[in-house]
This record gives sequence, structure tokens and C-alpha cells, in this order.
Amino acid sequence: MSYIIDRRLNAKKKSTVNRQRFLRRYRKHIKRAVEEAVNQRSIRDIDQGGQVTIPSRDISEPVFHHGDGGQRKRVYPGNKEFVEGDEFRRPQGGGGGGAGKGKASNQGEGMDDFTFNINQDEFLDFLFEGLELPYMVKKKLRDATQFETRRAGFTNSGSPEKLHIVRSLRAAHARRIALSGSERRRIRELKKELWALEESESGPDTKEQIDALRAEIEALEKKVRKMPFIDDFDLKFNNLVRIPVPSSKAVMFCVMDVSGSMTQAIKDMAKRFFILLYLFLTRNYKQIEVVFIRHHTHAKEVDEEEFFYSRETGGTIVSSALTLTADVIRDRYPAGDWNIYVAQASDGDNWDGDSDACRQILVNRVLPHVQYYAYVEITTGPHQNLWLEYERVREAFPETFAMHQIEEASDIYPVFRKLFARKMEGAA
Repeated sequence: MSYIIDRRLNAKKKSTVNRQRFLRRYRKHIKRAVEEAVNQRSIRDIDQGGQVTIPSRDISEPVFHHGDGGQRKRVYPGNKEFVEGDEFRRPQGGGGGGAGKGKASNQGEGMDDFTFNINQDEFLDFLFEGLELPYMVKKKLRDATQFETRRAGFTNSGSPEKLHIVRSLRAAHARRIALSGSERRRIRELKKELWALEESESGPDTKEQIDALRAEIEALEKKVRKMPFIDDFDLKFNNLVRIPVPSSKAVMFCVMDVSGSMTQAIKDMAKRFFILLYLFLTRNYKQIEVVFIRHHTHAKEVDEEEFFYSRETGGTIVSSALTLTADVIRDRYPAGDWNIYVAQASDGDNWDGDSDACRQILVNRVLPHVQYYAYVEITTGPHQNLWLEYERVREAFPETFAMHQIEEASDIYPVFRKLFARKMEGAA
């Protein structure tokens, strides 16, 4: 049995193991604090760590104590005011519980709520726990950059940690049998002759023969014993090879409406949604590309900086963005090689007659090639034609097309979790 002892020093004299245990124990409180932080922080600080407060009642430890009942006499030192049978008066004004509530009092004690900090990595772990890109599958082997290490038999050379003990001992045993087989057979034959002579009548000649046989047997056994128990030639090592495997390459299209109907508040909520999506993708998936598309009357593919901070605006023709998305998929991301995802955010306002064109583009050019399409409509008013047309799309593609409404900033994170929640095993 092998024991591995981790002797790495903890950073800043903190117990990493105890901290992980503490985070697991108070996971519910941390997740609630993370959700509140997402709704309250600015866009630039949304991914930072922060403080988590745990009510004092939730950090109490169970203790053993005497139960009620029985007759007990207790003596309290310093009692100069009360005698047996007196009743204690309830403190006025809340009793000064110590938790910041009630009026000042000269009696009572309590404990403040416990507050601690979580770092950025811990914050993002709790933020995206249980989320995934739905229906991601392995694609073709071409241009694969992922490798897996697999067993490929045994080799005669390697590092000590790859030594296979059983195969090495088996090889040593086979070598000893092969190289000493003739001597062992000769020893067995000589022992039979020796036993036969010892059972026969002894004479001078017989005694000389017995001594000669014993000497020859001893010489042969000595020769066999000189053979090494294990030799370098016997050592067998696990042979591990790296083979390419199909990679789960994925691309996410972020499509955002920046038309004049999108007020600044709506744009901020849309940006907050896409920042959450961008953080989720870059943290959980190494091989993923993100395509940013902004649109008003015309759609344009932009970089990350322009997507989140450009102030360009105009009219509203949503079909221009969907057409550009379909063209980019056709030219750069063939469905046979890529897992394709699209996320669209809009206020639902669109040019008259264009919503039907959006449905046609989605049904004929986009959805047949994508793993998942998520649409969020940021509005507090009634749904318009774009939402109604998208409902028809959802009926035709119930597994790969999802849509939700966002009315205020506090809805962003719950809707995000609904869109990218981990699917049940076996779902397709």
C-alpha cells in the first residue's frame, strides 16, 4: 500500500483543507451572496470576489447538555438580590441582543454575524456551478489538439514509477526456468539414482557412488543458486502512449440588439447577460471561440471591446443579424467540425414585416446547424411580433431553442441559470 502525503505549505498560513470544508458547509449562504452580488455590482466588477455574511444562528455548534427534569440544586455566587421563589423581570427594549437590533440595554449578550471573503476563483465556481453548454458532442478528428494517455502494453525501459511488479516477477521466473531447466532435470535424475542406491545394500563401491552423486548434486544446486533472482532484463514497465482524440470544439455567437429602441437601462441588462455568458465560456471551456455581432438596421461582427462599449445605434432590423450569423456559420464553422451555440438579446422591437423573415432564417439556415439557441427578451411591456414568431420556432425545435423574458436586473442570473442548466443524462 502506498501513502501520498501533501507537504505543500498553505498560502499565508491558512489551512486550505479547512477552508474548503468551510466552503462546502456554508454553500447555501455563499450561493445566495453570489446571486445578490451579480444583481448589485457594476458590469466591470461582476467577476470579482467579495464578502459573504453568515447569520450567527447558522454557525452555532451542537453541544451536549443536561436535559430538563429531575431535581437539581445549583448555587450561583454573588446572589445578594434574589431569594428562592422570586421571578426575573424581562429586560425592556429588546435586551441588547448584540446583533445590532433593539435599543441599548445594560443586560444581555449576543454575537455579530460572521463575515469572510471569497476570492475570484471561488466566486466564479459558485456562480457557474451546475451549468454547461447543452448537447455538446465530440466532433471530427481533423485538427484535433487534444490527446489522451492510454496503456499500450509493456516495455523493457521506463521510469521507476511505471514499473509493473507482477510482470517483472513473472519474467524473472520464466528466465530462471528457461536458463536452469537442464540443471534442474539433471538434479532430479541424480536424486532418483541416489535414493535407489541408499535403499540398496551398501558396499564400498556403493558408498563411493553415493558420495559422487551427492557432490554432483551439490555442484549443480550451487550453480542454480548463483543465478540472480531478478535481472535488469526482467524489468517490465507500463508503456503509455499519447493518441489524438476528437476535440469538443465549440463556438458561441453573441447577438445583441443596439437599436434606438434599446434604452440605456435595457442595454446595460443585455451587456450584463453577455458578460455572464462570456465569463462562463472562458472559465469552463478551453477550446471555444466567441463571435460578437451587434445590429441595428445593419449587423456587424465586432471585437469584445466594441461589442460591450461601443455607442453606435440606429433602427431595428433583426434579420440582418441572423443573416450574418448564418453566413459566418457557413463560411467558417461547418457543423461537422464545431458545436455551434447562439445567444440573442433584444427588446423585442422589430421593423414591420421583418419578424417573419427572422423565423424563416432561423428555421432554414441557423437551427439545423446549431446545438442550442437561447433568446432573451428584455422588456416590461407586452410581447411583440418577434416574440410571437419565435414561439412558433420553439414549437418546431423544442429541444434546441429556448426563450425567456427579463424584466429587471434581478431576473438576469435566474434566467441565465435556466438557459444553461445541466441537462439530464440521456437528454437529446
